[in-house]
Amino acid sequence: MVAVLGYSPQQITDAVQDMYTAVADRPDTHFHFPVGRQALRFLDYSASDADLLPEGVAESFAGVGNPFMAQALNRGDTSLDIGAGAGNDSLIAASRVGSDGQVIALDLTAAMTRKLQYHAEGRYPNVKVIQASAEHLPLANESIDSITSNGALNLVPDKRLAIREMFRVLRPGGRLQLADVVINRPVNVNCDSDPRLWVECVVGATVEDSLLAMLGDAGFENVRIVRRLDYFAQSPSKQTREIAQSFGAHSIELSARRAGQAPPWWQRWLRRCHPRRWVADLHRRGFLGVATLILALVSCYGALIAVGILAALGAGMSLHPGLWAGTIAMFTLLATVFIATGFRRHRSALPAVLGAIGSTLVLYALFIDYNVITEFTGFVFLAGAAGRDLYLRRREEAARLGLGGRSQP
Repeated sequence: MVAVLGYSPQQITDAVQDMYTAVADRPDTHFHFPVGRQALRFLDYSASDADLLPEGVAESFAGVGNPFMAQALNRGDTSLDIGAGAGNDSLIAASRVGSDGQVIALDLTAAMTRKLQYHAEGRYPNVKVIQASAEHLPLANESIDSITSNGALNLVPDKRLAIREMFRVLRPGGRLQLADVVINRPVNVNCDSDPRLWVECVVGATVEDSLLAMLGDAGFENVRIVRRLDYFAQSPSKQTREIAQSFGAHSIELSARRAGQAPPWWQRWLRRCHPRRWVADLHRRGFLGVATLILALVSCYGALIAVGILAALGAGMSLHPGLWAGTIAMFTLLATVFIATGFRRHRSALPAVLGAIGSTLVLYALFIDYNVITEFTGFVFLAGAAGRDLYLRRREEAARLGLGGRSQP
């Protein structure tokens, strides 16, 4: 992944490290997300688990859920905590795997690993601290029994690579317990004016269905959502709460199991190319109007060009007038409907009006009095409607994120 929403991976990494260095060194600072023991209580960590934690560790807790709800750890496990932070989940995991087990606490931020090392040394001999990236785990293949991750994946630029790395280091049958932020609709606008949005808001999060699909693509089985929760309701930032609500951001806690082997490349390709996933993604990104308009144009003019080419090659072929017109009409009406649904986002009736005019002209030409100028004009109106709808959708997203001249608290 070369860049995400205008950020390079290095920009994202730098922003993440800056933010979580502050969480480690200055936990009493104002953040856009809940931290410390208050967050532990909100996320339903048991009193017995929370009481295990040294105050210096608990004050820098910045998880987004309670992955232990999945109960994926066993005594004697070699367990990996990805995005361990100051070590809250690592120290709880250490007590669960027992003296016969080991916890490898991995985090990207030097300040976090230093803090965890300081508090774990001497008191938790079965905790090993490593500074590294979730995208490049410095561990051998099939060397881990269980993985814990809490609020790390949404901060990673290349999520597919991080998930493949989890699969690689887990033993067959190994268990994953993960808490992370997901969204109901993706962020589409370019956010390169402020990379801190990646770590403070929901820009880096994945659509829930997409996250589950990526786990399945990598070879995880029995993927089960244990709990969903409104994590951002506890944010002290009004803007962050509004952004989260706008994009349907929330936390999930899930469990999964590593299959014996990863799916072959062709199976992964078929999964990713499934029409249902493409249609769902086009819908979430607001592109269904454009896509169905393209299908209408292809049905109309593409079919004529194809017939003309075949005739020039000596292959006789004719179009059934009723079926041809019906297909064009169907895609034209669908395009109009999908364009009109944008009103729920941007509250502008103009795209719907333009779309209605365009579809009326096309249908009039098809079924009442055909005229190529009328038909073409109808498609021009529809194209203008689709373009205006996309522009307004992106402008609404930018405003929600505080971009385009709006200040951020």
